[in-house]
Amino acid sequence: MHTELKAAEPETPPAPENPVWGTIKGFIFWSYERGTVQYDIMVTLILIFVFFSPLVISFNDRPVARNPNATGVVVYPDGNGEFIYQVEARAVAEKDDSALRASLLRVIEPISGSVHISHYEAVTDGKGHVTAYKVWVQRE
Repeated sequence: MHTELKAAEPETPPAPENPVWGTIKGFIFWSYERGTVQYDIMVTLILIFVFFSPLVISFNDRPVARNPNATGVVVYPDGNGEFIYQVEARAVAEKDDSALRASLLRVIEPISGSVHISHYEAVTDGKGHVTAYKVWVQRE
């Protein structure tokens, strides 16, 4: 049996790595163990970003005010399949019946959806001033 031995080619040693690049690579790939200074630095940088970035960056994450009527409306069932909506009188200013019904619907429909007014009655205070309207509605 004839074996031919080859001479081992000398391996070139890896090029020495820049220590700064090695540190950056360690941060990017999160290769440091817990309890090391580098790990603590990474966690501190993340916490600084989380707590201070809202002060610097405007994320525009405020809720949108979508209250079409800034009036008080109380809703409760009457037991006959209808709902009673008590609407403050300052939400409506009309005096005649058809305009008052239309105005009450403009206040009630954003809350309840499409409804039909069965009837309504004025709620007065001790002096006879109208303070609210009780409105009986049915869903359409």
